[in-house]
Amino acid sequence: MALRRFTRALASGGHCIPIDPFYLTWKAREYGIHTRFIELAGEINASMPRYVVDKTLRALNDVGKSMKGAKILALGIAYKPDVDDMRARPSVFVMELLRDWGAEGAYSDPYVPVFPKMRGHYFDLCSVALTPETVAEFDAVIVLTNHHGFDYEMIAQNAQILVDTRGVYPENPEVIRA
Repeated sequence: MALRRFTRALASGGHCIPIDPFYLTWKAREYGIHTRFIELAGEINASMPRYVVDKTLRALNDVGKSMKGAKILALGIAYKPDVDDMRARPSVFVMELLRDWGAEGAYSDPYVPVFPKMRGHYFDLCSVALTPETVAEFDAVIVLTNHHGFDYEMIAQNAQILVDTRGVYPENPEVIRA
């Protein structure tokens, strides 16, 4: 089966970018200043997990697979490379949307060995080992955090469908850019 690649930048996470601009918006309103651009950026940022799941759904559909029952591996769930911080992380929303569609989700993140308890989010998951065999057993693999320790060449060689939200793969004719 040919490897299908999709690239797009997933929304920003962490404690600053998704939240702090809205403080500025709130303060600006006190002075009658409208900050539509900041609000629009926030709306786009918030919609990115749904966009990533839609791309995954379409990729599965293109090879005759349903999202319901599909095995999906999320690579990296921390909010930025090489950290264990999960605050305001879009990957959690991606995983919830996949679960809502009936997919069997798993993740691999060397910095987050056990999915943390989070207010409003629940997953009883542990990070899976990232081996060629593990990658090959999933219907789709989604790169959500581009940790430097991931073997991206091995992932590309073994993934049935690869959704790249971080641009870790060079541009080539196989890549579908959104």
